[in-house]
Amino acid sequence: MIDAELLEFLEGYVTDNRKELFHKVLEQRTRHFTVVLEDTYQPHNTSAVVRSCDIFGVQDIYTIEQKFISKVSKHVARGSQKWLTFHRKKSDGETTEDCFKELKDKGYQIIGTTPHTDSCILPDFDISKKTAFVFGAEKEGISDYVKENADGFLKVPMVGFTESLNISVAVAIILQDVTTRLRKSDIDWKLSTVEKQELYAEWIQKTLKNLDKLTEYYHKQLKK
Repeated sequence: MIDAELLEFLEGYVTDNRKELFHKVLEQRTRHFTVVLEDTYQPHNTSAVVRSCDIFGVQDIYTIEQKFISKVSKHVARGSQKWLTFHRKKSDGETTEDCFKELKDKGYQIIGTTPHTDSCILPDFDISKKTAFVFGAEKEGISDYVKENADGFLKVPMVGFTESLNISVAVAIILQDVTTRLRKSDIDWKLSTVEKQELYAEWIQKTLKNLDKLTEYYHKQLKK
């Protein structure tokens, strides 16, 4: 629940240009698509994916960390990690199956990305359904569980000798294509008013380096 009075107080410490930028970006954010990273272990790849999600307006990232801890490099992500919503499925019990159940409960279809099947090619992919794109670990690709339980598969057309793309490149290509088509469609892809309000409040707090002191001052001095 957003404390409207506290938010109004904190907004006073954020420039008008910053607040305007938040609203502008929120108008382009979507949860119609989301990205799932399954046991990726190279920080520069994970970080580049995070950056692409921010650039193309995809708000949520799911990381399945059964074998490896997913780490983000600040130098590669360039601060983009601050503005996204992370759902981490860690090695202490949470599995790909748990992640898929959560996504299904939220209305997503599960699409595994792989060049090694007779899967749908990117230009022919139907963007109308809420979709979670699953990208597998470097070298190995998506797991057998994903291959057996995904609702479908997707690949980027390739005509060279190399059989696969770097994961971060694949994510960028796919997201650029599907989000561009999405924004040209009549699909209801934007965040709800409540979602925008919640993220706006979260971003206001994240942009304040002295948030704890300001919040303490608000409660001790202004709420007496």
